[in-house]
Parts: sequence; C-alpha cells; structure tokens
Amino acid sequence: MWLLCLLSAGTATGPGSAPWPAGSLATKVSQWGLVLPPCPGSLPVRTPAWLSSWAAAPWGVPAMPGSRCPRPALPILRWLPRYSRAWLPLDLLAGLAVGLTTVPQALAYAELAGLPLQYGLYSSFMGCFVYCFLGTAKDVTLGPTAIMSLLVSSYAFHEPVYAVLLTFLSGCIQLAMGLLHLGFLLDFISCPVIKGFTSAASITISFNQIKNILGLQGIPRQFFLQVYETLRRIRETRAGDAVLGLTCLAVLTGLRAMKSHLPQAAPAEPLAVRISYLIVWISATARNALVVLFAGLVAYSFQVMGSQPFRLTGSIPQGLPAFRPPHFSLAVPNGTVPFQSMVEDMGVGLAVVPLMGLLETIAIAKAFASQSGYRIDPNQELLALGVANVLGSFVSSYPITGSFGRTAVNAQSGVCTPAGGLVTGALVLLSLAYLTSLFYYIPKAALAAVIISAVVPMFDAGIFRTLWRVKRLDLVPLCVTFLLCFWEVQYGIVAGVLVSGILLLYSIARPPIKVSEGAVLLVQLGSSLHFPAVEHLRDSVCSRALAAASPPRSVILDCCHVSSIDYTVVVGLSELLQELRRHGLSLAFCGLKVCGTSDMNLGLTLLPPLSVAERCGGAELGGSGAEPFTSTAESTGLIQ
Repeated sequence: MWLLCLLSAGTATGPGSAPWPAGSLATKVSQWGLVLPPCPGSLPVRTPAWLSSWAAAPWGVPAMPGSRCPRPALPILRWLPRYSRAWLPLDLLAGLAVGLTTVPQALAYAELAGLPLQYGLYSSFMGCFVYCFLGTAKDVTLGPTAIMSLLVSSYAFHEPVYAVLLTFLSGCIQLAMGLLHLGFLLDFISCPVIKGFTSAASITISFNQIKNILGLQGIPRQFFLQVYETLRRIRETRAGDAVLGLTCLAVLTGLRAMKSHLPQAAPAEPLAVRISYLIVWISATARNALVVLFAGLVAYSFQVMGSQPFRLTGSIPQGLPAFRPPHFSLAVPNGTVPFQSMVEDMGVGLAVVPLMGLLETIAIAKAFASQSGYRIDPNQELLALGVANVLGSFVSSYPITGSFGRTAVNAQSGVCTPAGGLVTGALVLLSLAYLTSLFYYIPKAALAAVIISAVVPMFDAGIFRTLWRVKRLDLVPLCVTFLLCFWEVQYGIVAGVLVSGILLLYSIARPPIKVSEGAVLLVQLGSSLHFPAVEHLRDSVCSRALAAASPPRSVILDCCHVSSIDYTVVVGLSELLQELRRHGLSLAFCGLKVCGTSDMNLGLTLLPPLSVAERCGGAELGGSGAEPFTSTAESTGLIQ
C-alpha cells in the first residue's frame, strides 16, 4: 500500500532529496519524480557544515566539531536515537526481500552441508538479530552461505552435533580475535588464494548439485569420485527431476539477466508502466522464492494426481529450535565420543572455518561500505560475527558468515539501517513456526538449481588473465589453491597460504639491489634490510667490488630507502666491512640512520643523506662531493 501511494503521488524531487545507492528501489522511486528521506551513509545535497563529517565517520553517528563525547560502544546506539519513521518502510521492504531470498537458500545450503534441512533455517535468524545490535554496516546480512556450507560438509561429517559444536568453537575464536584486535591476520590470505578457493568452490558446489538435478542417489562426496560416479550412472537419470531442475535453472538465469538489463523507468511514464516495472524488479529480486514456490506447486499437483516424478525434500520438524548449549560429546552405538576426540576430528577446520567466515564478512562489509560512502570497524565486525556464532550454537545453528548475494539484495532494496535484519529474522522464525509442513513438497532439483544459480557467478575466469598481465608469479598460489581445493578444501587453502608466504619471504630475502659501475661502486637498496637478505647483499657487493676482471673498488651503500634493519643485519654489515678492509677497500653508508650507543666498534663510514650524484661526484671516497665521518663506539650502536 505504501508503494502504491508513492507511485500515485508523482511529486517533483526537492532540492534536499538524498542521493541513493545506484540500482536501489529508492533510486528507482526517486527517478519517478518522488521524494524520499535520506538514509544514513547518504548525505543530502544541502547540509550544514558540521554534517559533512557524516560520510567520513561511521554512518551511525556524525562527528560534530568540538564534541568530546566518545562514540557509543554498542553500534546500535549510533543510529537508533536518530532513527526516522520515514526509513521504516524501506527497512521493512528490504528485510522482506532478503527474507524471501533467505528461506529457500537456507533449505538448499543445509542440503549442501549434508545436514537436515531445518538446520539451514536454524542458522538463518540469530545472525540477523545480533548484527542489528553489533554490526557497523547497514547492508550486511549474516547467515548460511555456499562457501561455509561446503566447509561444514568437510569438517562436520554430516553430523549435526559436530556442526553445532563447530559453530560454538568458531564463534569463540572469532570473538577472541576481535577482542585481541587480531584482524590483521586476515591480511596474510592473499587475493589469489581467495580467488582460487572461491573459483574451485564454485565448480565443486555446482557439480555436487548435479546429482540432485539428475535425481541420482548414493553419489560420494569427494569431487573426483563424484565426477566418476555421475558419469558412470548418467543413464539412471530421472526424467522428471532433470526437466524440472533444468527449467528452474533456466528461469533463475533469465530473471538474473532481466534484472541486470532492466531499463530505468522515466518519471513521465504512465502509472501502469511504472507499476509493471516495479513488479518485474521485485520478481527478479525474489526469484529464488518464486522458483521454489512454482516447483512446490508443480510437485503438489502431481501428488494430488497420485504420481510423483520428483524427489522431494520430505518432512521438516515444525517449531522453533530449543535454546540450549551445544553438546560437547556425541553418543554413538559403541559408546560416547568425548569433546577432545571431536576437536581432533575437526582438526584444521577449527582454523579454516572461523578465518574464512571472518574474511568473507569483512570483504563484503568493506565492499558495500565503499559503495554507500561509509566506513566499518573491522574489529567490531569480528565481535559481531563471533557473538552471532556463539549465540547461534545455542539454537542449533551451523557456522554463518556474511552473504554476498543477500547483502546485494539488501542494498538494492534501499535498506537504511541494520533494522532490516529484524524483519528477515522474524520471517525465518515465522517460516519455522508455521510453514515447515509446506516445505515437504519442495523438489530437491529446485533447491539444487537455487544453489547452482548462486555459486556460478563466484567463478572468476578473468583472474587468470589479469594476473598474467599484472604479476605472473601470483599465478602460482592461485593455481595451487585452485587445483588442491578439488582434492580437499583445507589442503587447497593451507597450501595457497603457504605458497603466498614463501613468495613473501622470498621478496624479503632477495630485496631489489641496483649496482652502478664507476670508479666507486654504488649499491642502492630498494627496500628495508632484514636478516635473510644479509648474505645476498654481501655476495652482490663482493662479487662486483672484488671481481677479477676489474680493479678493486670502494663501495658506497645507499640506504636512503631502508627504513629498518635488525641486529643480524648490523653484524652482517660489520663482517662485510671487515672483508673489504682486508682487501684495502672502504665501505661507506649514505642515508643510514644511527641512534643509541653500542659496545661494537664497527668503524662505519657514514655520509650525510644528500643526493647520490653529489656524493659520488669524485672518484675517491671523501672527495669534494661530501665529507664523510667515521662512527665510533660512542656514536654507533642500534642502527634503524
């Protein structure tokens, strides 16, 4: 009703109207000649001078000049006191749009994780509520994702008790990282490793759903065995599942393409055209819910007629999950698996799952914060995700993280604050309480189509060409991660991080060194010196200064680009100096900072930090270009 009132208003946009994110519903409405109130993170065109800091500060609270009041520790207190009733309709609409996407995806991702389908819904509401209070990005939504479901299937062994315990332990690790400000550890996971993992996961997840598209059963989980068994049993394909699955996949692809190529509706268009445009936009946004609803109606029709050509989801327990702590042991027919054994079984998953969850959430938050013109607090995001997982484990959730697809729906729907997550969470709870009996008729082929449609865009074929043009060495961790992830996800991620670390250490051990020939050998360092590079520097200097094919020459070591060195480097430079002196040569340092005192009498010759050309104007050291001075035990020591 509110939308119809807006559509029929037709008033002109005033000078104080706010710019909205491109592609959002608010943008579309404003293009029709309507006025909407400004949302946080989008500044009005005409604002007081003090309000210009709103875009620079987190969108919750503008920083007024002269104000010494600290920002509220709880992020919700940064925007709730200023909440406008005019934002409520947009938050409600965005929450509803995300909820219509969340429910079918939750069922599909639980299938991917190898868990009963209700666990997908159990994992979809706690993150929405927690992030509303603790999150710093207005667009982000937390919940189950394809990547996290793939990891859970690897480390939870299709056992809900393992999955819920993994959620609790992952949340504790994320919470500890947030409290200790350890978010910088995520910086060691390079972009090629992330791209390799997501591209391989896209292929793995898509092929994992082929069995549901074809109606096959008993296909193993390991990727290469999946490929072999699927091709071997291709003749067992169920025609009903294949037709329905491919139809759903084609409809989802068409609606996605329709949304990306939907033309803008001009304000001068008739009301009927604008309403039609809005219907098409909403249909494309809620395409997952529409396709699952259509497939369920088709399956129900066949059930009424007495035949069922599809494999159905089956019964899902109705009602909300009990609020209780996770089980720290597992009862099995032969006894009980204790907590220690469960932790050992999960192994490296206790590092991979929380780190990938943090990485996915922060990357999504930064991307959408940049688009909307506000900033996030990474450490607060760690806390929010950690609390969401810890509390989620009390309602039988498996690990959650930020969802790129649902976050995009949230932003494009014009959400103003994280309050939209309350609507999404409430919709999931209503589905659990009243609609689970209807989920019985959802075909598995339709859920498989939803998953494939969601993960196919994750494959980035252009990254290989881009890295080939930018830095070919980055293709090594990309290919290592990409290929090993087909074997086991954890092996691919760990191997990619190790290869990236080796390349990083190699660049430290072999810094760029430029040697200029002349009467004096000028050696220029391109970066800081650390202990792995000392031997390389000594070999480079001695091989040129003491070369048999040229007369011995003194050496100037230009350290203008060196910002820090360590004690091992100081010892190595001292040994280099002594070696050159044994051959009657001198070694001078220019631009090298020396502070403090030391009991090491190195006898370093230091030149003032002038230009190299001026210092090297003469053929001999200590010429007219500069006056060197010799350090003593009192003037040398810690070199930094």
